[in-house]
Amino acid sequence: MLIPLSAASQDAAETLPRFTLGRLLTDWGIDPIPFVVTVWAVGLYALGVATLRRRGDRWPVGRTLSFVGLGMGSFAFATMSGLGRYDTTLLSVHMVQHMLLSMVVPLALALGAPVTLALRTLPPAPRRWLLAVVHSRVATVLAFAPLAFVLYVASPWALYFTPWYDASLGSAYVHQVMHVHLVLVGTLFFWPLMGIDPVPGRVGHPFRVLLTLMTLPFHAFLGVTIMGQTTLIGGEHYLALREGPMGSWLPPALEDQHLAGGILWASGDLIGVLFFGVLFTQWVRSSMREAAREDRRLDLAERRSRV
Repeated sequence: MLIPLSAASQDAAETLPRFTLGRLLTDWGIDPIPFVVTVWAVGLYALGVATLRRRGDRWPVGRTLSFVGLGMGSFAFATMSGLGRYDTTLLSVHMVQHMLLSMVVPLALALGAPVTLALRTLPPAPRRWLLAVVHSRVATVLAFAPLAFVLYVASPWALYFTPWYDASLGSAYVHQVMHVHLVLVGTLFFWPLMGIDPVPGRVGHPFRVLLTLMTLPFHAFLGVTIMGQTTLIGGEHYLALREGPMGSWLPPALEDQHLAGGILWASGDLIGVLFFGVLFTQWVRSSMREAAREDRRLDLAERRSRV
């Protein structure tokens, strides 16, 4: 029996050839919401850096590369390259996109310190508004580490085991909002842990390491669960695609789902190593700064004792 194609499925079937590495790198398209977010974020950040330079102030190049290059670059690649073109055709492709949006992009944006840049470049009135938002009760609650942790680990379970994922396959708007949601939830979790900005919810480095460690089993367990599923995620959509023109090259839906689970499991562990590297570097630098401050304090106390 033929399964009726949704509008999204029909578009994909008519336009998408076999997925290859070449298609991944060269087949680009524009989704309105991610495109507007990318243009505004990069534009405002570049304006802030240019403002500092006109004043003769320095802004670390590494922060710019992190925010614009790795952060927004990964966001654009995940949503507008071949990943974005095929993310409703192959669950395995979507899973690569998911990990970029939920882990790599939030980390890179946090290391770019956009709030600090804004505080240094905004006029007095907008700066006061931004400070009020950063120190508001809502921001404090959202950045509360245990709450952010629960939101971060529960979000992918809610995505794949509720009607939410099916809705994202049937609606371009819901699909694009889902991309932004993945970044925002990742940002709530990682910004206080690894970011440079003066945001609420900052905790000590040992607790940051513990929270990061705690995320790894959840990613692994979700990946293993998806690998072991016999029920298809988004089954109606993916089976319908295989009844159309792309059925000649699409792998079996369950096989692709098992691959998606493996990607989630393996990439979660690999990106976790990156997080530990960042945390360890920040911890060492923080300890060195603290030691330098203590040395200066002791030197000052010694000079005063000689007077």
